[in-house]
Amino acid sequence: MSFLNVEGITLRFGGLTAVDGVNFHVEQGEIVSLIGPNGAGKTTVFNMLTGVYRLDAGQIEFMGRRIDGRTPQEIVTLGIARTFQNLRLFPKMRVIENVLVGAHIHTNYSFFQSLFRTPAFRREESEKELRAVEILESIGLGHRVNDYAEGLPYGEQRKVEIARAMATDAKLLLLDEPAAGMNPAESEELLRFILRLKEAGYTVLLIEHDMRVVMNISDRIYVLDHGKRIAEGRPEEIVNDARVIRAYLGGEREANAED
Repeated sequence: MSFLNVEGITLRFGGLTAVDGVNFHVEQGEIVSLIGPNGAGKTTVFNMLTGVYRLDAGQIEFMGRRIDGRTPQEIVTLGIARTFQNLRLFPKMRVIENVLVGAHIHTNYSFFQSLFRTPAFRREESEKELRAVEILESIGLGHRVNDYAEGLPYGEQRKVEIARAMATDAKLLLLDEPAAGMNPAESEELLRFILRLKEAGYTVLLIEHDMRVVMNISDRIYVLDHGKRIAEGRPEEIVNDARVIRAYLGGEREANAED
């Protein structure tokens, strides 16, 4: 049984089929990339995995449990967390406060314990703060704990967003175009960072347009085009697949040839 198993998922918006019978799986400890041209349905798939969109057909299993039909909050508590194409940080909040937003998906104190700041409340909040600091230190941002998110370089803001996902106690991280807007040096650092996540025991499902990142970190790759899966395989297989070259990588190669 796969860690994440997606079978025949389909989503329609009126007369438009955005995702059409897509199948894929992710094994524990892998980095799997989902690629394709703009409008291929990649982010829509992420929205289906995280409960934002309800499936019209198909099913999703995570760690042996059906998760399609569950709410986004339920799915996060089961161990799937995501980032977004566009940064979703709270810029006027400190870095540690942004990370604690993720940690608070799991709370064991009541409203009244919070209101009156009981010993149980203070103890749990202290434990969450310590965990948030540990996460930030583990990704090289321990020195940024009390900085405001808006003051960080773009690449570090991306890391804070991933740290917030880690703070949910996620087992599977869905990273939606984490290299978007990065310069080559930042992309290279992101590549190393994602590999460190794998070494730390995380499983990663990645949407990314930066082919240098995708080809250098992916164990396997799935390719979407117009909502359908058109190819799957290891990076060396995908880069030589004629269907992929036509749909996506061909344009990338031509652009690189002109540089």
